[in-house]
Amino acid sequence: MLRVSLVIMLCLGLQNGILAQAKGPKKSAPFAEYVTNRAPLKPNPYIELPLGSIRPQGWLKEMLLRQKTGASGRLDELYPLVMGKRNGWLGGDGDQWERGPYWIDGLLPLAYILNDPELIAKVKPWVEWAINSQQPNGYFGPLTDYPQEAGVQRNNCQDWWPKMVMLKILKQYYSATQDQRVINLMTNYFKYQLRELPKHPLDHWTFWARYRGGDNLMVVYWLYNHTGDAFLLQLADLLHKQTFDYTNSFLNTSLLSQQGSIHCVNLAQGFKEPLIYYQQHPDQKYVKAVDKGLADLRHFNGMAHGLYGGDEALHGNNPTQGSELCSAVEMMFSLESMLNITGRVAYADQLEKIAFNALPAQVTDDFMGRQYFQQANQVMLTRHVRNFDQNHGGTDVCMGLLTGYPCCTSNMHQGWPKFTQNLWYATPDKGLAALVFSPSEVSANVAGGNAVTFTEETNYPFDETIKFTLTTDKRAASLAFPFHMRIPAWCTKATITINGSVLKETAGNQIVTVNRSWKSGDVVELHLPMHVMRNTWYENSVSIERGPLTYALKMEEETKTVKNDRDPINYGNEYTEVRSLSPWNFGLVAVPEDKLEKAVNVIQKRAVAAFPWNPTNAPSEIRVKARRIPSWQLYNDMTGPIPYSLTNGLETEKEEEVTLIPYGCTTLRISQFPLVR
Repeated sequence: MLRVSLVIMLCLGLQNGILAQAKGPKKSAPFAEYVTNRAPLKPNPYIELPLGSIRPQGWLKEMLLRQKTGASGRLDELYPLVMGKRNGWLGGDGDQWERGPYWIDGLLPLAYILNDPELIAKVKPWVEWAINSQQPNGYFGPLTDYPQEAGVQRNNCQDWWPKMVMLKILKQYYSATQDQRVINLMTNYFKYQLRELPKHPLDHWTFWARYRGGDNLMVVYWLYNHTGDAFLLQLADLLHKQTFDYTNSFLNTSLLSQQGSIHCVNLAQGFKEPLIYYQQHPDQKYVKAVDKGLADLRHFNGMAHGLYGGDEALHGNNPTQGSELCSAVEMMFSLESMLNITGRVAYADQLEKIAFNALPAQVTDDFMGRQYFQQANQVMLTRHVRNFDQNHGGTDVCMGLLTGYPCCTSNMHQGWPKFTQNLWYATPDKGLAALVFSPSEVSANVAGGNAVTFTEETNYPFDETIKFTLTTDKRAASLAFPFHMRIPAWCTKATITINGSVLKETAGNQIVTVNRSWKSGDVVELHLPMHVMRNTWYENSVSIERGPLTYALKMEEETKTVKNDRDPINYGNEYTEVRSLSPWNFGLVAVPEDKLEKAVNVIQKRAVAAFPWNPTNAPSEIRVKARRIPSWQLYNDMTGPIPYSLTNGLETEKEEEVTLIPYGCTTLRISQFPLVR
């Protein structure tokens, strides 16, 4: 009964949103219920749904609930120096740069996805102040610079960059509420930008906005699709011209093969810019640039968790190099933004790789602490200066609220909510698309305005089967619409069944569309067999993978809370160190690729815990043969140089069986192993 009531409420809310949009400017759209690209922008194959249309279920809902009770929902209490009433984005004289907007950029979608009144009440003052701060000339945001103060950023209030984050917040707020004031604010602000950018370009105050201009650009196009104001396309060209040239850099320079060439988070945010601009100027060079960039990033800097060495500058692919938490959530957002523009399976595959491996491993179970940098091979979390581009008092790998640098404290909250928001899309052919998989429920309109709900039941990524159950209005005997489903590239042969009968078997790396007349209660099952496979990395090390999951050595994990009397303003009052007494220096016994499946033992638990992301609750294991390598020892509180695979004459100990668990369930681990004979 509760579910039926919820579905009715969601459908009514969605219909009310559509009516509110219908009162606004006329839209040039093939599917009038949802705002799509206006001419001359290139039509996109997938359309974002209104915020709140997609509800998490199962383990994914548990992740969002832990965010609510953890730092995401309580950062104003936990970090009052920055997120308290003195924040400049609340009209105070405190921090007025990126950190406040960063927090709300994750808190707002979390609040509206959970439909949580308490969280919405925390969001509203930030939104209201931002809207009411707009000046007659169109400027909005803090206006006054203040002297330096420890722990806060009080200068450069006019910098273009923090306003880009607030624009993303307001875009999401409009999606959830249809508050027309957002349209008015953005229209006036973008007119201000068009006047001011020739005199004060993106890098006038700081260099950050020049590298992150794609975030500004995407909101300009979003507003254009709502209003059709021609000046916005002129502004879009200007923003692209002033943004760092990722297209040329990916296609024609050594940017991604040269260590130290670019800041890791700038790169994560900038990846989407060529494809954002491609919507206005559909030249294939923008698509080629992004695809070549992703391939080069993987080749020169990639690691088994789905990210790259960047601590903070780009730093190669040694598995002891760090990867910043901000890179994880920003790279996820870039891939989400690129997915609906192109429909490329590779972007969804990479999104899941980061979400199911790097992201859960870098945040504590209660969402109260996080690492600034994570390592693919990580055997000790201690306060110690390591071989990173940036070191922050040696706290970068320790778990804590403020360890490393507090940008990630503020920015980590967007990861799971925006991931949830991009599980489902509307389609121009008046259907629905499931392009990224997790337990969820979506309420949307299909077939020219008919409300439907799909419930997605699955333990994916730990399980191979995804079950979609359709619910329609009882008045509709049947509805004809297409249902799009992604088949990941790692899946060699998927099976689709409808109401228990096999519809088709299909190869991976494509999106399959099922076009038929549907009835309420129809069940679609997508079976994605997961095979054990190997990938090769730095020094010919290998990772063991199954489906979207990378597996890593299961280690004992002993935690110790350290009171920080040395520098609490910078790195928090306390932090957590993690050590292990179990061995880690294993090489995997080499077997031919075609015999790998038979050489390992995959063990699945019967049930997946509500929270699966720790060693105790790991839903699956892979047991594999290995040998210890005595010469591979600790160095600088890290693993020493990894032995090359395969090294002739390398001394090893007796063969034994070791246990691997999903990377996202680990804190300490080896995920890139040398091979031994």
